[in-house]
Amino acid sequence: MTILGTTSGPELLVELDRAAPDPLHHQLANGLRAAIRSGRLTPHTRLPSTRVLAADLGVSRRLVVDAYSQLVAEGFLLSRHGSGTRVATVDTASAPEHRSAEPTRYDIDFLPGSPDLSSFPRHAWLRALRQGLAGLESDAFGYVAPQGLLMARVAIADYLRRTRGVLADPRHIVVCSGATQAVALLSHALRSTPVAMEDPGFWLHRRILRHNGIDPIPVRVDDEGLDVGALTSSGAEVVLTTPAHQSPTGVVLSAARRTSLVEWARAGHLIIEDDYDAEYRYDRAPVGSLQGIAPERVVYVGSTSKTLAPGLRIGWMVLPPHLVKAVALSKGLADTGSSVMDQVAFAQFLVSGEYDRHLRQMRRRYQVRRNALLRALARDLPRRRCSVLRQASISPSAFPTAFPSRTSSRTPRRSASGSNRSPRATPNPPRHHRDCSSAMQTSPSRRSSGVCRSSLGRWAVAEGFEPPDGFSRLSLSRRVH
Repeated sequence: MTILGTTSGPELLVELDRAAPDPLHHQLANGLRAAIRSGRLTPHTRLPSTRVLAADLGVSRRLVVDAYSQLVAEGFLLSRHGSGTRVATVDTASAPEHRSAEPTRYDIDFLPGSPDLSSFPRHAWLRALRQGLAGLESDAFGYVAPQGLLMARVAIADYLRRTRGVLADPRHIVVCSGATQAVALLSHALRSTPVAMEDPGFWLHRRILRHNGIDPIPVRVDDEGLDVGALTSSGAEVVLTTPAHQSPTGVVLSAARRTSLVEWARAGHLIIEDDYDAEYRYDRAPVGSLQGIAPERVVYVGSTSKTLAPGLRIGWMVLPPHLVKAVALSKGLADTGSSVMDQVAFAQFLVSGEYDRHLRQMRRRYQVRRNALLRALARDLPRRRCSVLRQASISPSAFPTAFPSRTSSRTPRRSASGSNRSPRATPNPPRHHRDCSSAMQTSPSRRSSGVCRSSLGRWAVAEGFEPPDGFSRLSLSRRVH
């Protein structure tokens, strides 16, 4: 009979065959020796105690002691009093390779689409998780309802009503893994419906729609935002739009266009309102959501990807009643519901006011960097055209035709330390990022004013990046050497 046992240390399969002629302690020693030689047990790995392994395998402790002693004598194991038994460093047949390519690091990263990840409120988030878990019923750790925990939906609804004017009913909220999954889930519910989206618009949303059998109808964007007249004549029944901060141009939908768009929706159509980057604005009063005007005709989508971190994968949809069942079903089939731990922490983070405090802090920090970048652009690239927005971002800009940008980007400049460095043109940035000046991420030691002291002539200028919409853009980044 073969005995299979898994240790309480690393994942390790040990096979003992009672029908084999070899003694069991020889089988155990041979199995561990083979695991060490093959690299399955790496050097310094701690093995389970003899008592634990004996219980796992259903054998006597003396048998395990004899096998360990044999391997210690052969140099495969190290045994020290008080530190247990560990794998020694020996030549292996094929040791696993753990090295990976060192990622490029930057002092200041202008790649759009990500917040300052070094500013993630680790201590406040951990405190919120602990407080949330302290009062959580054990049943909550089971399979969660696809819409999400009720406590999370209530906290999100209260926050959206207070800050964005959303008429949010917790029963109509679906917690999801960011705005990207929200669009995917809505695609399932709207698969046979003509859907329009902004042109230019976020390329990943377009790909998601097409992946789910929807070929989005492009509707142009101008200085006032989405062209509602063109939308009306397009024949679309649904439109995906970013009215608070259009991606990638940064335009805010004008008051007249907002009125026209709501009238279009009330005529029997549906708006998917991606409230992208709405939390960051500086020179204007906040604009409420479209959902607050026509809740029966608008799907409101939001996430923490730009306010906290995209790695959290926390988002939400506020749905009209007739879509809740279909979208919740799609969510359940996709992943059976979002992480309970993340929902608990985020709910407590909202209720405690930590989310509001974090946003106020980040608005101040981003405004300093935004203003520093504008001053640097005006000083070092006076001929460059740049449209400044009244919120977090700076819209895509371009050099005049005759501007010798490639020549200037290759010109060595003297660094702050006095050495000459030749900036390198950065590779094309990944196309899954949106235009967002919160991407001006700095190392903690240079967080507040490092951009101000930097001559923009030292930044490498990478031209020629053409997103799917055909807008050429610039990425300004400096490598850490």
